[in-house]
Amino acid sequence: MVKRLLITGAAGTLGRALTPQLREFAEVLRLSDITPVPDTLPGDEVVQCDLGDAAAVDALVKDCDAILHLGGISVETPFAPILQANIIGLYNLYEAARAHGQPRILFASSNHTIGFYPQTERLTADVPFRPDGLYGVSKVFGEAIARMYFEKFGQETALVRIGSCTAEPENHRMLASWFSRGDFLSLIRAVFTVPNLGCPVIWGASANDASWWDNSHLDWLGWTPKDNAEEYRARIDASTPRPPADAPLMKYQGGVFTQFPIYKEDEPRG
Repeated sequence: MVKRLLITGAAGTLGRALTPQLREFAEVLRLSDITPVPDTLPGDEVVQCDLGDAAAVDALVKDCDAILHLGGISVETPFAPILQANIIGLYNLYEAARAHGQPRILFASSNHTIGFYPQTERLTADVPFRPDGLYGVSKVFGEAIARMYFEKFGQETALVRIGSCTAEPENHRMLASWFSRGDFLSLIRAVFTVPNLGCPVIWGASANDASWWDNSHLDWLGWTPKDNAEEYRARIDASTPRPPADAPLMKYQGGVFTQFPIYKEDEPRG
């Protein structure tokens, strides 16, 4: 059992969904976000923190022995907020971890690091990056800084390229990319309990029949996803019009992110 688990991005959709189940896994949860964290319980340690503030992040990480890093920008936006949260903020997190005993980290990377691969290809964990936007580029940076801290200092990190972590798959693309919350929870437990982690790339997806991603290199981790988006295919076929084959949602693994422009501060965003 983890003694003190830090969850960054705890006020986000995914953070709120996972937190109740993670109370059974950690003696203490330290819940953090740049905005107030809702639905906390007595015993939770709640810390409002801007990841771009190095001193605040240093204090946030102190005394934690595991970090579930969900924090930062999770959509395509202008570069300034991505830079602050996903690049400067991640550097601050790794420096804080280095200063405080190197607690193991699960870094929420993204399928958008490889978004321009076609859906006809099945990918192993060592394929070259093909990011589909500035958000994807920031996750490429995150994987690179995690690898450097592992090679230089021995900091262990699981680089989890999350697909579509929703309650249920919502469209035809998600029949391949869906990552059930139950499978994510079991992965979190495996990452923080396996004796030796290293710095592996892990495809964050369930056992979908239509999957594009190969996790066969992870036999040593002791994690096997159980859910399968195929169970939802009939409902999606009946309720959701199937886009044409050349639509980004059906052509590229990154879906609609591949068609977003480079947003500027005064432009509407996707």
